[in-house]
Amino acid sequence: MKWNVYLSGEIHTDWREQIIEGCRVADLPVEFTSAVTNHDASDAAGDLLGEESSNFWRDHKSSKVNAIRTKNLIERCDIAVVRFGDKYKQWNAAFDAGHLAALGKPYITLHGADIIHPLKEVDAAAMAWAQTPQQVVEILSYVISAK
Repeated sequence: MKWNVYLSGEIHTDWREQIIEGCRVADLPVEFTSAVTNHDASDAAGDLLGEESSNFWRDHKSSKVNAIRTKNLIERCDIAVVRFGDKYKQWNAAFDAGHLAALGKPYITLHGADIIHPLKEVDAAAMAWAQTPQQVVEILSYVISAK
């Protein structure tokens, strides 16, 4: 079986690449999917529907166009990793975690100890909390290969 792992959250560090590389080195049968990680492209996703005079409506349209992708990828995943970074608030990641929980999809949160309190509900619904991408790889390796 090839596992479909959805990578959600923070886009300003290389955590995705670390997990992907770690799984490649471990020779795990994994396919990775993710939301659009190019910030400018994501913000402009709704622009093809016409120009808006208000940033609210531009963001509104873009979020809906982006949701077509994220909704489908989340529904198809076997497991997800939801990353909360240090520098920015990832409201989209929290929303993805709620979506995953509502669907009964297992997910791993990835964040530092300094934000345990604000993420207590998100972590409570998670199957695991990791602090490093390497811990995520180790969890995936165990789950996939039982080793």
